[in-house]
Amino acid sequence: PPRLEGRWVSTGCEVRPGPEFLTRSYLFYANRLFKAYQFYYWDPSCSDPSYTLLIKGRLRLRQPSWITRGATEADYHLHKVGIVFHSQRAMREVASWINQSSAEGCRGFLPEGRSWTPGALYELLSAKTERDCTAALGFAMHELSLVRVERHQQPLLRPGQSGSQLVEELYLGDIHTDRLERLHYRPTGYQRPMQSALHHVHPCPACGIIYRADEHHPPILPARAQLPMQLSGSWVSTRCEVRPAVLFLTRYFIFHGNNHTWEGYYYHYSDPLCQQPTFTIYASGHYSQGMPSSKVRGGTELAFKVTRARVTPMDAVTVTMLNSSEPGSCGLASSWSAGVEQDITATNGCLALGIRLPHTEYELFKTEQDTRDRSLLYIGERPTDGSSPDSPDKRPTSYQAPLVQCAGASEEFPSYVSLKYSGRKDANGKEALKPLPVAFLLFIAL
Repeated sequence: PPRLEGRWVSTGCEVRPGPEFLTRSYLFYANRLFKAYQFYYWDPSCSDPSYTLLIKGRLRLRQPSWITRGATEADYHLHKVGIVFHSQRAMREVASWINQSSAEGCRGFLPEGRSWTPGALYELLSAKTERDCTAALGFAMHELSLVRVERHQQPLLRPGQSGSQLVEELYLGDIHTDRLERLHYRPTGYQRPMQSALHHVHPCPACGIIYRADEHHPPILPARAQLPMQLSGSWVSTRCEVRPAVLFLTRYFIFHGNNHTWEGYYYHYSDPLCQQPTFTIYASGHYSQGMPSSKVRGGTELAFKVTRARVTPMDAVTVTMLNSSEPGSCGLASSWSAGVEQDITATNGCLALGIRLPHTEYELFKTEQDTRDRSLLYIGERPTDGSSPDSPDKRPTSYQAPLVQCAGASEEFPSYVSLKYSGRKDANGKEALKPLPVAFLLFIAL
């Protein structure tokens, strides 16, 4: 079972569907009680705070999840939720949401025209009085119902230093991409991890700022310069990623800026460490010129056309599933075998894997530099219901885990290039170079 005692903090500004910009600071006590801060902002740099939620309650860890491997299920009970406004504008906006809600006893939450009182804490939820006015804010703490803690060693990067230091990460349940479903959704994936205030990645300028904050002094992160969208090059996952509906995968993308074409490798696995491959999808196509997003500040909107795809089943279960699929719906009928790639373009995709060709997706991208000057690429979060963002109104408003540019990854992944190929004998018995799944080998190297 994961050990949660202590404080966990965001490592930067987080984006939730909506969009909502926030940072988090959660403190778990040994007696199962917890106190959590959620700091909300007007801007994607988390430098202009709007309001803070102070959440108190109790958490009880239960059994390992039988849905999401590697996770622990938990029950939580909220005792109190309070809100502190950081401007008159924030107070007016939130008050209008609550006063318009249908929750009993909430319509007169704040009288119209009431002036802002700095530092005043207003009660949104109380277990004692059975009052709950949080729904109008789209607030729920269902993220606490799915928990995972990971520990790993980070090499010391300062000149003249050797050895490593412990890093602890706390993964909590994901937030539904549809705001209307958020209050009822029980997570099956994770959101961006928080890190232990004692054992976090260095350097982390945001960690100390968030650690010292409280409801009266929200963290104000340094404003970040917006980087131009430069997609050209190769980008790869930095970790095993988990998506809702129990998908474990790593991603590897190549963007060709000269002709706006792209290639993508999606390596799927059956376990949360990405060590047991199930199937690989290769897709390619072209993408549109990017436009600044009017909905998500700092984001860039693009349209991606998928025109070709190939599938490689990697285990017996996937082979059986593909061979039993409807003839003409996924490659050549009854011809699949483990480790052998097959083109599915002629059958307009693969119905069994939910792939349709040709296919257009409306995407949201963002590039950043991390504290180690590596280039990061954020691609829009996939809809929680498993559908595709195949129309402009379904374009994401939040992001998946970032990809790192391969040129900037050589320091952390020294074996990346040398492990890309393995020797295989060709028909004449000579050594031939055969590409292996890059992201799969990347995690072997780690």
